[in-house]
Amino acid sequence: LSSPSGLTHESHKKDVEQVYLRCSEGSIEWMYPTGALIVNLRPNISPASYKHLTVCIKPFKDSAGANIYLEKTGELKLLVRDGERSASRVYCFGYDQGGLFVEATPQQDISRKITGFQYELMSRGVAADLHTTSAPCRPCSDTEVLLAVCTSDFVIRGSIQNVTNEAEEQESIIHVGVSKLYRQKSKIFQLTGESGNWRGQIKTLLQCGVRPGDGDFLFTGRMHFGEARLGCAPRFKDFQRMYKEAKDKGLNPCEIGPD
Repeated sequence: LSSPSGLTHESHKKDVEQVYLRCSEGSIEWMYPTGALIVNLRPNISPASYKHLTVCIKPFKDSAGANIYLEKTGELKLLVRDGERSASRVYCFGYDQGGLFVEATPQQDISRKITGFQYELMSRGVAADLHTTSAPCRPCSDTEVLLAVCTSDFVIRGSIQNVTNEAEEQESIIHVGVSKLYRQKSKIFQLTGESGNWRGQIKTLLQCGVRPGDGDFLFTGRMHFGEARLGCAPRFKDFQRMYKEAKDKGLNPCEIGPD
């Protein structure tokens, strides 16, 4: 978390401050913005790998007081306009397309403004999976499911308890009851209540039309800005079939023990 403050530059309203961030994910909170910030993302990986990275930013819901640009060799491309209220909107670009230039807008009272956003750096393949627009709701092939089991941030067997649709954000929240937890990167799925049941929530696009239904599924997916995003989710009996077939042929990319 980086939290610069414009009040320290009150007498130099055109100051430009450089911020260097080494983490692959985090957040920027610019209090009382004046002047501008240049945000330099410098992850602790080989510079040769930079060209394979995608940067995504998600403005805070109440972010205000500055425009956010993509800057490369002095040219600015507007990413987020001050006051833009697109709920849960995520903006992504290739690492080699430029850096972030955050410029304060003229304000009568800067003490009422805080500009902020979360950021994530990820491989282009992962970013494409999360932000695909071509066919985001299509079923996964057997090969895609088996690979998802090996590479996903979470893998669980569970059932759909309920689905909450959020029209404004164009998302659905799947409330999942977990019968077996294979893997989770973050503690999204937790024990709840006296019954000791594991539960959690997974988000997906509203257009996918997820509905509550009977039976168990294998849920896989990625963590994105602290939320679980749905990837492949075959019915569990179908996953057992494809897993056994691949194992019999020696083609399983990894072991999970599906029983």
